[in-house]
Amino acid sequence: MIRRVFWLAAGVTIGVVAVRKVSQAKSTLGPEGMNRAVGQISDSIADFADALRSAMTEREDDLRAALGVQAPTVTETGAAVEPAPSSRRARR
Repeated sequence: MIRRVFWLAAGVTIGVVAVRKVSQAKSTLGPEGMNRAVGQISDSIADFADALRSAMTEREDDLRAALGVQAPTVTETGAAVEPAPSSRRARR
């Protein structure tokens, strides 16, 4: 009798674990799970690009300060205009 109860409990436990695993896999691999995964990846890529742009701008500012070069100004149309050269030699 004890053996039967043991094997019944083992079978129920294995069944519950299997159903939970299948449900989890279904939610992960289903359309909602794929949308969630793609959304997380695209957010990560956007965050990386933002961090890269800010670091690039900071480094450009450091290099311009070290070289004594002025940053280009931006016009109303959004086009960058380089500052005029200050010496005759720079114009050549």
